[in-house]
Amino acid sequence: MRRAFAVIVLGLALAGCNSEKAAETPKPFALTEQAMGHYCGMNVLEHPGPKGQIILQSRIDPVWFSSARDTLAFTMLPEEPKDILAVYVSDMGKAPSWEKPGADNWVEARKAWFVVGGSARGGMGVPEAAPFSDRVAAERFAKEKGGLVVAFADVPRDQVLAAGLQAPPMAEDPSAPAAHGAYGGPP
Repeated sequence: MRRAFAVIVLGLALAGCNSEKAAETPKPFALTEQAMGHYCGMNVLEHPGPKGQIILQSRIDPVWFSSARDTLAFTMLPEEPKDILAVYVSDMGKAPSWEKPGADNWVEARKAWFVVGGSARGGMGVPEAAPFSDRVAAERFAKEKGGLVVAFADVPRDQVLAAGLQAPPMAEDPSAPAAHGAYGGPP
């Protein structure tokens, strides 16, 4: 009886370890010349603005995107896989420039702040949802380029899924604190 109990306890302990490993968010991949955009089929590095990658349980390599907007669209479209382990977008507050957003400065999209409805254009020349890990940096960008700062869950579906159309202007968020200066990094 004791032996059976010990086997059950050991089994539960091992199951707990495995579930902890499964719950860990996989790390982002570095952006390389081999990254091809999921929707456009073009080299991701050939486009300006923030990029994205989604890591699926059913794939070894990430799904790459030429824009943060396309990355968000993938998570919203019902026909796309839902076995998402992680969603990463370029952290534009740490990007060298809009044209060269960087290969390793990723932020988990569900923890990012997005500037939507502004004048920034992304990978395929459509309005972009510019991602930032730091809200103050996002507010600076919004002050310069227009738009509204929102969390991942509050990104308007109609602005992400509007196929290449100019996104409608959004009202300023009166509750957001004002920020001044460049948009990269903390003040």
